[in-house]
Parts: sequence; C-alpha cells; structure tokens
Amino acid sequence: MQKLSRLIIKGGVLSPGELKSICLTAESLGLDAISFGSRQDILFPEAVHSEALEKLEDVQIIPLHEEGSENIVSSYVSAGIFSNTSWLTGEKYLYVLEQFRADTRLKINITDPKQRLVPLFTGHLNFIASEHEDYWYLYVRLPEWEQTEMYPALIYSWDMAKIEATIENLLQEEPETVEMIFNLVNDTIDANNRTIDEPLQVPFYPFPYYEGMNRIGNDKYWLGLYWRNNKYDLKFLKAMCDLCSDCKIGKISITPWKSFIIKDIPNETKLVWEKFLGKFGINVRHSMLELNWHLPVGDEEALKLKKYLVTNFDQNDISTYGLTFAVTNYTRKAYYFTSIVVEKNTQPKGISDFKIRDTYNLLYAKNFDPNTREYITHVQDVDQVELPGLLMELSQLYFEQLGNETDGDTLLKEEDEVVQYEVFQCQDCLTVYNEAYGDTTQNIAPHVAFEDLPESYCCSLCDAPKSNFVKRSFTKHINQD
Repeated sequence: MQKLSRLIIKGGVLSPGELKSICLTAESLGLDAISFGSRQDILFPEAVHSEALEKLEDVQIIPLHEEGSENIVSSYVSAGIFSNTSWLTGEKYLYVLEQFRADTRLKINITDPKQRLVPLFTGHLNFIASEHEDYWYLYVRLPEWEQTEMYPALIYSWDMAKIEATIENLLQEEPETVEMIFNLVNDTIDANNRTIDEPLQVPFYPFPYYEGMNRIGNDKYWLGLYWRNNKYDLKFLKAMCDLCSDCKIGKISITPWKSFIIKDIPNETKLVWEKFLGKFGINVRHSMLELNWHLPVGDEEALKLKKYLVTNFDQNDISTYGLTFAVTNYTRKAYYFTSIVVEKNTQPKGISDFKIRDTYNLLYAKNFDPNTREYITHVQDVDQVELPGLLMELSQLYFEQLGNETDGDTLLKEEDEVVQYEVFQCQDCLTVYNEAYGDTTQNIAPHVAFEDLPESYCCSLCDAPKSNFVKRSFTKHINQD
C-alpha cells in the first residue's frame, strides 16, 4: 500500500465520467488496469512516479491520496438493492457525503445497520443510521484507542461533517474518553442532537450475493462485477462508462470487496448489457466460495493462498454461504470485517540462512458476526496444508450455531413452537420462493403452489428459469410469549 498511488473516492461513489477520466489518467501513465481498495478507493496497481502525477490535471476530479488523508466509506452501494433503513435512500447518502471534505484525516464510516455489504465499525468515526429519520448513532475509536465507544447522543444528518471536523481539531487535546469528546464538541459548536432512547440494533444477516445482473422491482436491474486478481482492464472500464452514459446511469459504486456495482440499469437495455459483457468475455457467475474474501492489494502470495483454499472447498463440496474470509499478516492491532481470518505469522529474525515454513493462525468473529468486533483464536501456528480442514471445521461450526443467538442476545426458549416449512430456492443466487407470500414482483398471489406457477416463471433476482429451483426444508421457531 505504501508504494501504490491511491485515489480518494468519497463514499465509494463516482460518476461514469469521473471513472473514465481516472482510466484515461492511468493509461497516460502506461497502466492497463486499476484496482479497488477495501475502503472503496481506487489504486494504481503499479508504482507511479510522483513527478508524473503532479503534471496530470485530469486527476483533480478525484484528489490523489495524500499523507494523512483517508477515504470515507459508505453503504450507498447497498441502498435500494439490499435490506435498508426506510428513510436512508441513495439520495440521502449523496446529500450527507457532499458535506464532508475530501482530505479527512480520520477514517469515517457512514452506514446502514440493516445491510451486510459494508462494515459498520472499521472507522475512527462510525456514523450508523438510527430508526429516527436523519439521526445517526456515532461510535468512536480514535487512532490510539483500544475500544470503540458510543457517543452519548444521536447526531443530526446535517451536523455530521461539522462534528467530524470539530473532533479532528480536538485530536491535539488527546481526548481519552467519548464523554470528553462530547463535552468538548458541545463547548465548541451548536448541534441539533437527539437523546438516545434505545440501543443500536444490528440484525444478523448472511453475507449477500453481490455479483451478476439482478432485478430491482419490475423495470430495472443492478449489475455487480468482480475480478479475481483485482486488476480491472481499462479498455473495458472506459467502454462501460460510455454505455452507462448512453443508458443515463449517473453513479457507479465501489464495494469494500474490491468489486463494483452499477444500479438502475433500464429493463429495455438488459440485453444490450448482456451482449456488452459477452463481447468482452466478462464472467459474472463466480462461485460463492471466492466472492467473499478480503485480500491485501497486490499481494500475489495471499492470492495464491486464497486459490489453494477455495480449490479445496470446491473439491470437498463445502458451503461457505454467509461466511466471509480475510487473509492478512499478523499485526498487534487489527480491525477486521470478516467472519474468519487467516493470519500469517511473522518469520523469526536473524535466521536468514535457514528456510522456515510459514505458519498461520485462524481467528473467527464472535458468533461469526464480523460486526461484533470481537475475535476468538481457533488455532495458532499451523502449516498451510492444515488450513483447508480447519476452515471446513469452522464452516460446519458456523452452520451448527446459525440462528442460535447467545451471549446476551435473545435465547431460544424451550416453550417455543418448532414449525417446519418448505420453500423453493434458486441454485444460482439462492433467492427463495415461499408459497405463503407468493412473488409480488411478478404478480404471483400468496398461497400459489410452486408446481402451479407457469413454466415461464423465472427467478425474481437473477432470471434463472423455474427448472433451476430446488425444494428446501427449513425449521422456524415461534415464540409463545
């Protein structure tokens, strides 16, 4: 990361014109690809001389990464396509992001707690939407703090940037507690705070499928694109930006998983997009086994390890649906956003004449929920050859405890009623047809049996045919209180 030129993409949102300008800049530097970072930023995958960058005016559209500035992360990318807080629309994100400066020194996350694609707590200042319209929880973990603490008031949308700037200016005071920050901020500015009347609720959802062409309502689609090596071809991206402009698509969204999503593709242009992807040979149906990994940018060794592990999962028909993984080097202070972490140990110093095999630690998030911020060590100092079996073991443990909330969460009571029911599930994207609810997107009324659906019926998310659905049995616990 220290050697790569990094472009700030505020909130992970940019226009097709801005992305095309970046591509043209990269081409002028002799590059043929760009990469995406885990904070929804853009990186040039090869070292570029700073003298060359200084002469380029085009990159002023998105400022170059400078010492001390950080990218703002937002869950705008998930708005309208995954679960969301009702008042937090895509437009609201854009209005909020517009308030912030481009050169913030603190890591800022602006997120919806009901989505699962973007981390809630990996920033220094984490604004998380509440159920009260235009009010946000704020969780603070300044650079030298060990723990994340909740700000004792809800923040008004139009005060967020002002409060962030005030906190940055207070860093020289070296505040040690969130109460100290609260008092200093209130002494400095007037803010339209609101009393916290209930704790933040972060529901658990499995990690979503974010690739391919998927439906939004009845007349639009969203497209998620992913490259295994995180090197996105500039010729393809430029042509894609032109197609976005032709289709009057105003925004492109970068995910924290080194991919990007295009929303609001008109229904009448779906075939045009499919032909376009086919022309460039773009694959949009990668295995779920490989979409859910965080890897260091430009780390060929980490990419090789991921391929080794994914191949083992595939050969053993292991499901990792809902789980996320990270490959990283050991650090004393680390803040992850994955269910399971493969941590490479540091080689001992002073023994360069001897070749020592790499060893790894495996950690997993408490309850396998990456938003808990608490990780448990599963094993330490194991060889690479042992990792597939141990990861399969953790995967099985995840599915065994899935839905059994413990450690202060709601416990399943003995008197709860257990109901078994059947649904039909798409094998491509795992969308479920439940006869009890029908399918409102295709005007299918509730209580219509799957067998009675017309043969022309297709998946409401990925358009897979009816024949692609398989019957699944599930168990539901109903509280009797």
